Amino acid sequence: MKNSEVDALIQKKAEQWLQPEFDKHTRDEVKKLMETNPKGLVDAFYRDLEFGTGGLRGIMGVGTNRMNRYTLGMATQGLANYLLKQFSYLPEIRVAIAFDSRNNSMEFAKTSSQIMSANGIKVYLFEALRPVPQLSFTIRTFKCHSGIVITASHNPKEYNGFKVYWEDGAQIVPPHDINIIKEVQKISSVSEVKFDGDDNLIKIIGTETDEIYLNTLASMSLSPEINLKHRNLKIVYTPIHGTGVKLVPKLLHKFGFATVTTIAQQNVIDGNFPTVESPNPEEGSALMLAIKKAEKIDADIVMGTDPDGDRVGLGIKNHLGKYILLNGNQAATLLIFYLLTKWKEKGMIKGKEYIVKTIVTTDLLADMAKEFGVECFEVLTGFKYIAEIIRKLEGTKTFIGGGEESYGYLAGTNSRDKDAILCCALFSEIAAWAKDQGKTLYQLLIEVYLKFGLYKEHLISVTKKGKEGAEEISAMMERFRSNPPKTIGGSPVKVVHDFKKQQTQNIAKGTLEAIKLPKSDVLQFITEDSTRISIRPSGTEPKIKFYFGVKGQIKSPAEYEIVLKKLDAKIEGIIKEMNL
Repeated sequence: MKNSEVDALIQKKAEQWLQPEFDKHTRDEVKKLMETNPKGLVDAFYRDLEFGTGGLRGIMGVGTNRMNRYTLGMATQGLANYLLKQFSYLPEIRVAIAFDSRNNSMEFAKTSSQIMSANGIKVYLFEALRPVPQLSFTIRTFKCHSGIVITASHNPKEYNGFKVYWEDGAQIVPPHDINIIKEVQKISSVSEVKFDGDDNLIKIIGTETDEIYLNTLASMSLSPEINLKHRNLKIVYTPIHGTGVKLVPKLLHKFGFATVTTIAQQNVIDGNFPTVESPNPEEGSALMLAIKKAEKIDADIVMGTDPDGDRVGLGIKNHLGKYILLNGNQAATLLIFYLLTKWKEKGMIKGKEYIVKTIVTTDLLADMAKEFGVECFEVLTGFKYIAEIIRKLEGTKTFIGGGEESYGYLAGTNSRDKDAILCCALFSEIAAWAKDQGKTLYQLLIEVYLKFGLYKEHLISVTKKGKEGAEEISAMMERFRSNPPKTIGGSPVKVVHDFKKQQTQNIAKGTLEAIKLPKSDVLQFITEDSTRISIRPSGTEPKIKFYFGVKGQIKSPAEYEIVLKKLDAKIEGIIKEMNL
């Protein structure tokens, strides 16, 4: 298709947004783009927002490729149509709706509530912002058939999103996600969206559900006596202007901890996230205020959750007394090691237990599971796939915990999405458990590495914005797919996993094997020295991500820093080799 043809199609799509069914503000903004910003017009209309690993997500503004009342409305109407078909045999269909602290989140949640109720669907709408895991829990508590969270998670302030959940409290997976999109695509005009709701079908919920949720989580403590013994453990926590602001401190107190310090500037609910460049706990700057506070009070642990309360970042003191931020793999290592150890101590490992990790998460979790006699399942990137395993194995095997490198973790099955609220309490409990043994969290982590090997991971995200960026990302994937590296870091590549082609090529053996996971645009290269490189476009952001994993051995704690530097240098060399 020629550029002129593309431009004509975009112009036609934009003109449709000048019709009377769109509000005046929207029409004025579209006119402004048409008259003064042709590139912005292309970005706003060149495609329709699509579901990725996190659902519908995009920059707020006018246009088919933006988050706004109308794209949200069409998605909600599509979901409503699908629910009415799927559950046509029921006298009542129920949906729970939550939202985070982002700009327009409350308005988007109310719009979704109105549309759902206009379609005769019962809505449980939270009175104010609530975290993702609580929405998951609430779906299960009220026996809802679906759920919606208005959030863009950790994305920059200009983003918002629409995450859809199914009746098990997990994010939608095939075939539901595809089928919902098909229903949305059937809607040819916003005039087909039922915006005029029925308030009689909307029930506002709030503090009563908080207590149920928090009490359930509090019962999951594995070391209550140790928590009480170390009740004055010094904890610093920040919600980064998000949904954890009330619930995390409350749960920490229910776990037995009395000394919880929060960051006043970041307790303020503000969708502009004024104290950080990005509200992402993966980025060190998001926790800097918390680290400064920790230095003043000599804290044992520092924690920060993202705006929708599903991911948590950790800060701990190293051997020099300096606070360092753990990456997601390190935090997952501490959590899974603790859970496995306590389950074994309590005689709860009977032979049917398992953990779950994603394909880009450290292999150390699998090694630990094997040592404890616990099965480890590996799934595609996206916590919804971890939840899918939980659903499939419910009643036959017991889920202990799981995690992904992007700071998302879960223990138990009360929620079916990553739960930073619970994990803040569990990480504090791990700190108390370590302290009870005369150890810091840093020393505990090294202890794990001594036993299982020193795994070092690194992530690079390359941002490519707009239509041109999407094309660049696609071209990069094709280059790596058609011309895979023969060596990485001086070690021959022995295995290539192509999750798009759903096949594994064993170069040494000259064999091809089928991958029994859903199709996904991910490439993974594994070398003879166990180096692992994974490449995948983000499903939620205009990025392509490169995951690096290397392994070394240490014989004593004294060797940790030395070997770590060697592994860092190895990763740096690989990055240069790949021209990233």
